[in-house]
Amino acid sequence: MATQLSPESHEERVYNGRAWEDFCDGLKAAGQVIFRPEAPDTMLDRAEGWRWLTRLTRAALDMAVEYGDPAFPGFYQLSNHTIRIGADNPDNTYFNATITADHDYRISGYRGTAPILTFGSKANRYAIDGTMATTGEIDQRTLKVDENGYFEIIVSQKEHPGNWLRLEPDSTMVIGRETFLDRATEKPCAIRIERIGRVGGPPPLSAKQIDEALQETARWVHGTAKTFADWAQLFAKDPNDLPPVHQAMSINGGGDPTIRYYHGYWELKPDEALVIESEVPDCVFWNFQLNNYWMESLEYRYLPVHVNKHSARYQPDGSVMIVVAAEDPGVGHFLTTDGHATGTMLLRWVFADSDPQPRCRVAKIADLRAGK
Repeated sequence: MATQLSPESHEERVYNGRAWEDFCDGLKAAGQVIFRPEAPDTMLDRAEGWRWLTRLTRAALDMAVEYGDPAFPGFYQLSNHTIRIGADNPDNTYFNATITADHDYRISGYRGTAPILTFGSKANRYAIDGTMATTGEIDQRTLKVDENGYFEIIVSQKEHPGNWLRLEPDSTMVIGRETFLDRATEKPCAIRIERIGRVGGPPPLSAKQIDEALQETARWVHGTAKTFADWAQLFAKDPNDLPPVHQAMSINGGGDPTIRYYHGYWELKPDEALVIESEVPDCVFWNFQLNNYWMESLEYRYLPVHVNKHSARYQPDGSVMIVVAAEDPGVGHFLTTDGHATGTMLLRWVFADSDPQPRCRVAKIADLRAGK
């Protein structure tokens, strides 16, 4: 997967440009993921695949170059409105920071009013084996907040009183997830992270730093692209269903252990709809979203491509009926496929007292309109 590096020193590689050439060659190699035979080859899917690689590259450059020094961490967004990775949650704001278990850190700031705020320490191995195992967790249920809405979390291997996020020897990242029911009315948090005991600023950029960061960027882009293309290929074996079989994979891939994940793959003809029906558990939050083949959420800023506990139109018995189609059949809660014939999808139950299994079926849009 990784480009074979030359045996020159970092100084030589940076000075003669080999570091940049190897970085570019690594990105070029990542493009082979888009050509894998299992992936759809429509113009739309191919175009979105190339855009996806540019987005992964932007995310990786932030992670490895701009925010790659664990001695001087800061929060950045590995996923946001224009960088979408691994069925990113349209109702989330994500916060990422590069850390190491050799240091202790402090996260502090304003809690906000979103119903869910979680922090997890992770062993980020996307560039190696496609995993991001959890090494510590804290969430709003136990987070101590003062009377003005402010909090502080100590991030360390050694346990601390109060709010504490555990690090393990292989921890390399902190991920925060702020989950909104209604962004229009809920106040976002405002947080920062700092290394405890930091004095002064970082030293001037070294050849070793930029060389290693560029190569890590290329490896991470390739590894992440391969991971989620593998996931989509796996889900495609059981189309138009949301089987309860991918939980461990979701958690190993960096998922939140407080969430029950139902991943799936949809494939519809222009006159077909996917009907998803389910009881809804007693939970803090739930949502369902549509993604493209590359597991990027569809364009939720402008189109109805996801639904959550707050926005859902419920059935008279309290259950939910979601209808996925190219056009609105006039029943249930409609979500548009936005010009796609295939894609992936995800249902989440969060802090739920049970895990209802959703029921999926394919129906003709005309039959749904006729009440059949």
